[in-house]
Amino acid sequence: MKFAIANLNTVDETFPERLDEILRWDASEDSEVTRFATNVIGEVRRDGDSALLALTARLDRFDAPDMAALTLDQSDFAAAFESLPASEREALLVAAERITDYHERQLTSDWEFTDSQGNRLGQRITPLDRVGLYVPGGQAAYPSTVLMTALPARVAGVSEIIMTVPMPDGVRNPLVLAAAHVGQIDAAFTIGGAQAIAALAYGTETVPKVDKIAGPGGAYVAAAKRLVFGDVGIDMIAGPSEVLVIADGTGPVEWVVMDLFSQAEHDASAQAILLCPDSAYLKAVEAAMVRLLPERLRAETISASLSARGALIKTRDLIEATEIANRIAPEHLELAVADPDALLGEIRHAGAIFMGAHSPEVMGDYVAGPSHVLPTFGTARFSSPLGVSDFQKRSSVVRLSVEGSQMLARVAVTLANGEGLEAHARAAELRLREIDHNGG
Repeated sequence: MKFAIANLNTVDETFPERLDEILRWDASEDSEVTRFATNVIGEVRRDGDSALLALTARLDRFDAPDMAALTLDQSDFAAAFESLPASEREALLVAAERITDYHERQLTSDWEFTDSQGNRLGQRITPLDRVGLYVPGGQAAYPSTVLMTALPARVAGVSEIIMTVPMPDGVRNPLVLAAAHVGQIDAAFTIGGAQAIAALAYGTETVPKVDKIAGPGGAYVAAAKRLVFGDVGIDMIAGPSEVLVIADGTGPVEWVVMDLFSQAEHDASAQAILLCPDSAYLKAVEAAMVRLLPERLRAETISASLSARGALIKTRDLIEATEIANRIAPEHLELAVADPDALLGEIRHAGAIFMGAHSPEVMGDYVAGPSHVLPTFGTARFSSPLGVSDFQKRSSVVRLSVEGSQMLARVAVTLANGEGLEAHARAAELRLREIDHNGG
């Protein structure tokens, strides 16, 4: 199988422009995707369950007689779990234990302090009441995503978790349903795409409205999440999967190749980039790609991804590689070097950082512990991996003493008058007078 991956060198004058071209994600169809998602959301808001049934028949090729045929509960999840081979049940349980253990360490507590005037100020952490999880299911099944979204929500204390997962042709994936059992999902609906996002955001006769939607999805899911944000919370807008590997030439070539392939096989828009100062190593990687690609089950997808958005980049040194990594701000960053700690301090922007050749990104996908729902397309500059805090909210708590209220009221009056907000100032003045009346 023939494919062509870009070979870049940072010493070339055209390098910045060529890198920008590779990083650019084709958005030529964004307007059409948004238009379609807008129409679907409108249909679901207007027609509820009827729209979901019609859209599932049209888009997922399953003509369900009623919503009961698209609804799953905990008994379905438990039956699916029991039907699995022991090895698959054990894999789900081990992954769940590690994911739970990691996220329990993210929990924060309420706190309070008392200032010099006796004012008590603090913060209260409370979980969301009901969340909706979108689990992709169009091109492949992702039981791992069930665990990576549901378990942080459970650790956060969310009371009710609703899952949506497309199941084309009405075929139910037992591993996904078993993961819902392990992840303690309350109910699930076998709907996907923009219609699932709309149902979760606004509710229908059968699907309950949620407070927040989390989980990755394709272009239509991303567009729908963007459109419903504000009416419901969302975790992030996810783009195509990405991996950036920084290698020093000391690790096995085939390991790096398979790490690049493992992201490229997601879809043709996925991105896999290797940065390395060793020219011979880069050539060896490319040769191994040519040799190993035909053996892959998803060879066509890998080839399309690497040809369109992949790159092998020769850098001056490893420090320059970290500078480029910070510019890209990748979803996954592998430091496939002999001393990853020497580079870690240079990394400012990455969704997840994998330290050393024995810490491949694939472990993060399934079993390392942190959620694999990560910021993509450069958003790691300002956002973080999905975690416990995504399923909680903070409330400020203010309890003023008499002395503190008097002192602060005088400041508030001055600032309110400066802003021209007379009622604000009056509200503060009344507290001053009440205190004076009581001998304060």
